[in-house]
Amino acid sequence: MPRILAFDYGTKRIGIAVTDPLQIIATGLDTIHPKDIIEYLKKYFLTEQVEAFVIGDPKQMDGSPSDSAQHVKGFSKILRRNFPDIPQFWIDERFTSKLAHQAIMQSGLKKQDRQNKDRVDTIAATIILQYFMEQPRL
Repeated sequence: MPRILAFDYGTKRIGIAVTDPLQIIATGLDTIHPKDIIEYLKKYFLTEQVEAFVIGDPKQMDGSPSDSAQHVKGFSKILRRNFPDIPQFWIDERFTSKLAHQAIMQSGLKKQDRQNKDRVDTIAATIILQYFMEQPRL
């Protein structure tokens, strides 16, 4: 079965998570600079099939788009232009970074490892993917 990829987009880093082939488990995959994402995905697609993209939708507490929403929409357009056959799904990403920080704090990692921003972005992407996988699909 093809996998599902999820993205926690940031202007400095994109956290990426992936499902296992049976789409049961979400796992952090990598953190990539935005300028390198398309090349990274093209290489990834040489060995793996991908059924869908899940993109974290940045929102304010009141549900309105956050300041970074325009950047995420631009990222979505770039994905659509380069991979037009892969559907995109959007998941509210409020609190995912906070949950990622909490998970790291509880993991017992050393302080220096806990401050690794790449790790936070990858875990946030994993949380976004997990939320998506928990939603009922028709």
